[in-house]
Amino acid sequence: MKVLGIRFCKVAKTDDAKAIADLLGEKGLGLTPTDMGETDGFNGAVFPVDEQAKRGLGSWIELWPAGENMPEMTMLQIVVDDADAFAERAKKNGLDVKGPDDAHGERIYYLEGAGGLPISFQSKTQ
Repeated sequence: MKVLGIRFCKVAKTDDAKAIADLLGEKGLGLTPTDMGETDGFNGAVFPVDEQAKRGLGSWIELWPAGENMPEMTMLQIVVDDADAFAERAKKNGLDVKGPDDAHGERIYYLEGAGGLPISFQSKTQ
């Protein structure tokens, strides 16, 4: 069982999410966002922080505007080699694990941390 990366996901009011993206991007800290194509307005930003992230593994930062189906929140996502094994361990240790959900080529489980922090852990599906 191995952790392959950490993702930080923030969903906020559009102006706030864009301001954070600007702070991290070329006019701020200089991180390079993934090209998400041309769109009207701010529709989100993803900043890969290592080469693995470009292949869907590794670590990155996600920023999204809140909307009807995406409430404001901060989420910790842990990318692992075997989400099923991590889920089994978590359950044996008494944690309330939800899932799995299979989406976007990943198997995803969910936990709620102290203070209500949403946490997911996921691995690539075969």
